[in-house]
Amino acid sequence: MRPQAHFRSRPRWLFQSTAFVILLAFFAAASTAETKPASNPESAPASASATITYRKIFKTSFPEFVEIKLNAQGVGTSDLRQLDEDPNPQPFEIGAPLAQKIFALAAKLHNFQGVDLEVHRRLANLGEKTLTYESGGETHETKFNYTLDDSASQLVNIFEGLARQSTDLSDLVRTMRYDRLGVNDVLQTIEADYDHKLIPEPERLLPALDQLAGDDKFIDIARQRARALATRIRSSH
Repeated sequence: MRPQAHFRSRPRWLFQSTAFVILLAFFAAASTAETKPASNPESAPASASATITYRKIFKTSFPEFVEIKLNAQGVGTSDLRQLDEDPNPQPFEIGAPLAQKIFALAAKLHNFQGVDLEVHRRLANLGEKTLTYESGGETHETKFNYTLDDSASQLVNIFEGLARQSTDLSDLVRTMRYDRLGVNDVLQTIEADYDHKLIPEPERLLPALDQLAGDDKFIDIARQRARALATRIRSSH
């Protein structure tokens, strides 16, 4: 008997059954592929232990040294000072939406792993900027003077805005305590920063503004300015 004879003698229903099983398996795999969500590192939640640090060193500016470190919950420290001053990190906190935006932008930059953000052109010194991502034993860092990358520029603007916001608030609190006549000048600066959208979370100024507006120890023009600015901030949210 030729070898092919045994093969050809197999019942037709066996081939039909086998084909049906293969087809069923194919559709099951296709269904799984369609329903399984695509992996997207940008939308993945940041690790609870992850932190992002922004540091800028710019001599002759004020402040010369800026360092803001935040975790995924928006809790961390800020250290704003001149270079000849001792390190003095202070507790710092931002809202969850802003923290999520920061970590999402970092994810677009692969958490700074192997990323070159420098524009590599002859430019004036705009301050050495460093972005650092840390999670567990993982650390990635990138440095640059100026960048054209949109995600990196957004991160710089956010952190620079947070530094400005922190400085504005500390100046307001200090003058309210020690220099009541200087309060109005500080309020004018804060108004200008607010008008130019340089303050990421202006609502954090509200407690100090409300205190000033309601305290008759301050001159009327300062109280009125504080009240008007607080109203604008509240109406924008």
